[in-house]
Amino acid sequence: MMQPMVTMRMAMCALLPMLASCATPQVQPRLPPQIAPTLEAAHAVMADGYRLPFTVWRPAGEVKAVVLALHGMNDYRNAFATVGPYLAGRGIATYAYDQRGFGQTRWAGLWPATDRLVDDLRTMAALLHAEHPGQPLYLMGESMGGAVILASQGQSMPPGYSGALLIAPAVWGRTTMHPAQRALLWLAAHTVPGWQVSGKALDILPSDNQEMLKALGRDPLVIKKTRIDVLYGISQLMDDALAAAPRLNGPALILYGVRDEIIPRAPVCRLLSLLPQGRARQWRAVVYSNGYHMLTRDLQADVVLADIAAWLDDPASPLPSGEELNEANSASSTMCRQGSRE
Repeated sequence: MMQPMVTMRMAMCALLPMLASCATPQVQPRLPPQIAPTLEAAHAVMADGYRLPFTVWRPAGEVKAVVLALHGMNDYRNAFATVGPYLAGRGIATYAYDQRGFGQTRWAGLWPATDRLVDDLRTMAALLHAEHPGQPLYLMGESMGGAVILASQGQSMPPGYSGALLIAPAVWGRTTMHPAQRALLWLAAHTVPGWQVSGKALDILPSDNQEMLKALGRDPLVIKKTRIDVLYGISQLMDDALAAAPRLNGPALILYGVRDEIIPRAPVCRLLSLLPQGRARQWRAVVYSNGYHMLTRDLQADVVLADIAAWLDDPASPLPSGEELNEANSASSTMCRQGSRE
């Protein structure tokens, strides 16, 4: 998700002569509320008329629970093409939608602003509660999607909300960056906000599933080059996600891979230290020794999916992987001690 950040850092010297001509990071046009939100057959219509395409995987029989899934940066709803059928086979309906600025939405490639991503999440959750009244509703977010879910915390949660699944949550915000990285990001966003960067030349591996990565490279709906002002916008989102961490509502399962080369360990450990502790703690964390960033699509995805299914069935049940951090060592684990030195 953050691969373009490194490319940007390598090319910043070329931007220094442009300091005198500051620009403004661009965001999507803000439209006023027009209609009541609705859930159609293949898309949801937000209050401002913005359409969010979605895919739903329904069980053949009774629906035991509903999952609302949010994809990561530059990805789209197809990120859950393996998760959805797996959960459907266990009686759980999964709805995954394209977030604003991604997939098949209007103005794809342009940052929509954090508050609109959060508003869309809350609107979608309310629509699904109306569609499945009485069923528990869980929010699942991968990378950027996890940051959106975290940023929504602290407010009254949508009706039916029963917990959150945060898969490699994007929490590498400006507060956890090196001061030089923060300065370079601001400089780029305010000089050449439309400059597009790619992580193609970087030696970064988001997953060990090479066939899946090749398929993503061929998928025209996966964004390959990212505007600098989008990176600036997501850094603000990740700041908001970390700031909201102490207000995490209800049960939560946080999943992270030791081999994650996209979200560094130190920010994840910072997240764990900020979450409610002691009697207020309702969250659990799993750190997969062989896990990469794209945990539900890695070669060991079956291990991760089994943990997810077990937790959805009973948030207090033991997890099959056996890689859960216990309550005493979550923020002081070997991973976090090593991450603090990186």
